[in-house]
Parts: sequence; structure tokens; C-alpha cells
Amino acid sequence: MGALVYWKKMRNQIKQHIRQCDTCQRYKPELVPYPGLLQPLPIPTSVWAEISMDFIDGLPMSKGRTVIMVIVDRLSKYSHFVPLTHPYTAIQVAQSFLNTIYRLHGLPKIIMSDRDAVFMSRFWKELFSLLQVQLHTSTAYHPQTDGQTEVVSRSLECYLRCMCEEKPKEWVNWISLAEYWYNTSYHTTIKTTPYHVVYGQAPPDHITYTKGDSLVDDVDRSLSAREVAIDLLKFHIKRSQNRMKSLADKYKSDREFEEGV
Repeated sequence: MGALVYWKKMRNQIKQHIRQCDTCQRYKPELVPYPGLLQPLPIPTSVWAEISMDFIDGLPMSKGRTVIMVIVDRLSKYSHFVPLTHPYTAIQVAQSFLNTIYRLHGLPKIIMSDRDAVFMSRFWKELFSLLQVQLHTSTAYHPQTDGQTEVVSRSLECYLRCMCEEKPKEWVNWISLAEYWYNTSYHTTIKTTPYHVVYGQAPPDHITYTKGDSLVDDVDRSLSAREVAIDLLKFHIKRSQNRMKSLADKYKSDREFEEGV
């Protein structure tokens, strides 16, 4: 506007006008830190009582699978990574859920998820209503509500990209190893491993392998590749955990509001 006109105290008056303009306040983007600090969800009372779910899709076809269903226990942080085909239906996802989570941990009291079509479907809602499981979905366009699962998913994606860079269609072969090492790695949030929280004991010791110890070529290649994968996974898990809290509040500010007249 300064290229067209000028008057004394022009800058201050324009700023004041914008602050009072109803249209500007409703529709213009806010270029300041997001209002409000991180508001944590209530802490679950027991393991596998409250879980969160999400999908990683768009992966290269690997043994017929292109999707990973990520399921995280909110208290222990214990996670399961379940490969799925695409497209997937609510019935298929429910069956995979029963085959993994229900089989190992029973039914949770609460399932938290985003607003994916599966989780909003009539079948999904009716099924878990009859099973007396509460379904909590995140606010539309606000995936931070389920930030925990988002962090786990990013960590897993990063690991798979690094491990399978040369052979991306082999990611299914590494998913079990990724799950085991995620659950047996120390988490700064709970000050122990998810494995220890769930099972009440430390995970079995990992027997490291040194390349060349085996005279059988296939065994040597397999165990050497496993050690490389484990080192990569531990690195990315640690980096994700260190960044999680600092990023949560970095671009947020606390605000107070007064009652208007």
C-alpha cells in the first residue's frame, strides 16, 4: 500500500485496522506461534487398555502388501506393525486387529484414531460398540491429537527407507525386526522399554554377530544384514524420541483471554 499512498503514522494505523477487521481475523493465516501449549491426553490406567491406530500407506508392493497398520499401547508405548494389502476394508482391518491385538492382549477399553474412512465406517462403529470398546477420533485436520502414533510411524518409515533403499520391495522381510527392536529399546518417556512394562522383565539379551564368524555363506549374509538393520533402527528410534518433546512446544505459545465487553 505504501507504493500508492502515504500519510503520517500510516503503518500504525493500518496495523490497528487489520487487528479490528473481522474479515482479516477470520480468514487470513495467523503468522504467530500456535496458541496454547501441548495438552497431553489422560494417562491410561493399565497396559493395553487404551490404544491408538494409524496406517502407513503408499509403500512399494512387498509380498502383496503396500500398507502397514501401526497400533500403539498408550501407556507402555508397546507397538505392533501389521502389513496389509491395499485397498483394505473395515472388515479386513477388524480381522487383522483380532488376529494380532485381541489374540495377544485382549480388547482395549478405548481405541484412538484419525478420521480414516475405515474408522468412520458403520461396520467399525457397530462392531466395537457391541464389543463395548469406546472409539475416540481426532479433530478434523488436527492429526496432532494422536501425535504418539504419528511419531512411531515416522520412525518406522525412516528405518524402512534406510534399510530397504536398494531393495524397497523387501520391506516386509524387515518389519518383524523393526517391531521387536522398537519394543525392546529404551524410551525416554517411560524410562524403560515397552517390553519391560508389558512383561515385567527385561527383554532377552541380543547376541551380536561379527561378520565372518560363520562358515556358511547364507548364515553370514543374513546375520550381518540383521546387525546393520538393528544399528540403523536404534539410531532412528533414539533420534525420534529426542525430537518429540522439543518439537511439540517449539512453535507454540501460551495465551490468556479476557472476557469481552
